[in-house]
Amino acid sequence: MTGFCDTAWQRTAALRAAIGRLPFITELAAGSLARARFRTYITQDALYLGQFSRALALAAAKAPDAATVQQFAHSAVGAVAVEQALHEKYLREFGVEPAAAATAEASPDCLAYTSYLLATAHQEPWPVLVAALLPCFRIYWDVGCAIAATAAPDNPYRAWIDTYADPGFGEAVERMMATVDAAADAATPALRERMLAAYLRCSQYEWLFWDGAYHQRGWPEFR
Repeated sequence: MTGFCDTAWQRTAALRAAIGRLPFITELAAGSLARARFRTYITQDALYLGQFSRALALAAAKAPDAATVQQFAHSAVGAVAVEQALHEKYLREFGVEPAAAATAEASPDCLAYTSYLLATAHQEPWPVLVAALLPCFRIYWDVGCAIAATAAPDNPYRAWIDTYADPGFGEAVERMMATVDAAADAATPALRERMLAAYLRCSQYEWLFWDGAYHQRGWPEFR
């Protein structure tokens, strides 16, 4: 039987190609992404990470045994700590205090994504939750590595690129994938389908998040 992560990766091939073509990604890779667009992204990503951390904590609490709780929590929290440091660097560089970012309003895309993750954390079994959490790890690793291969050393977003292309982050991704594959191996066919549906939905949210940041998509105003 093909491993769950391989199946999910194959099922999202077209979506991943579309992510690679997003103007946010192509312009970030070229170093030409407008500062205002990146500021929108990094502010929303800081909000996202706060809620993602909660979902990770709930996943650790739901883990089936003590060893998995420890392994999952340590690898997940380590990856989040690296992202938090990156956010603080760019928020200050772009003139946004981290405290101000924490009180910013979540965009429609950010709120939809985090609400889905938290609903999954509270309402779904552990295998579905870890499948939903995986795209944030694996897609970022994929994008970071792809960009790192061509990005210039003086790219203003080089710290972002290096964070997600770093071998240490890749090791966290591999551990996360092993956890998800093990959960899927022990799951019924019906539960595996629910895992796959969650993985696909969160992969779509990754596309929406970057697209929304590029277009600075906010809430409609009515006057």
